[in-house]
Amino acid sequence: MSKLVKIYPQNPSEKEIQRVVKILQNDGLIIYPTDGVYAFGCSLRSAKAVERLRQLSGKEEKLLSIVCSDISMVDKFARIDNQQFKILKRNTPGAFTFILEASSKVPDKALSGRKSVGVRIPDNNIPLAIVEALDFPLATASVKDDDEVIEYTTDPELIAERYEQRVDVVIDGGYGNNVPTTLVDLTGDEPEIIREGGGELK
Repeated sequence: MSKLVKIYPQNPSEKEIQRVVKILQNDGLIIYPTDGVYAFGCSLRSAKAVERLRQLSGKEEKLLSIVCSDISMVDKFARIDNQQFKILKRNTPGAFTFILEASSKVPDKALSGRKSVGVRIPDNNIPLAIVEALDFPLATASVKDDDEVIEYTTDPELIAERYEQRVDVVIDGGYGNNVPTTLVDLTGDEPEIIREGGGELK
């Protein structure tokens, strides 16, 4: 049975969103669209799923990112001062990953010995609706292709073909793009752009 589920970004179906949330609450792993490339996601609450996510994405020791629905959720899982708040307000939702100091609410399993966490508020209604319904952030990592075959990371049907044995559901939210997020480190005195991507910092 195909694990591909069609959800429209303009008006995500509540029924399908609830179905995805139920999978996440049961330690499930999903692939979903963002405003950049397609990404793996799981509930940040599930240590078991975070472990699966790390193995599948090859991020065993690397910085994991979390997806929040809005800045007030970010505020619970990361420490943000006034300057950082203003930057987030100006640039989210958008194609950015902001590196912030993690709060004690981020499980140790997700931090892997680090003190910081990447934070996303994507400009795509599908992940925002999922996180809102889950009422907890998603741990996330981009779907990247070592063979550099672009279709594999942008076409949800090909992504499903490749990964459906290893994830619980693949959300078809239309074609993705192959531009990563702009990665901005906010842990220093001034914002530092680590990687240029889809977002232009304001």
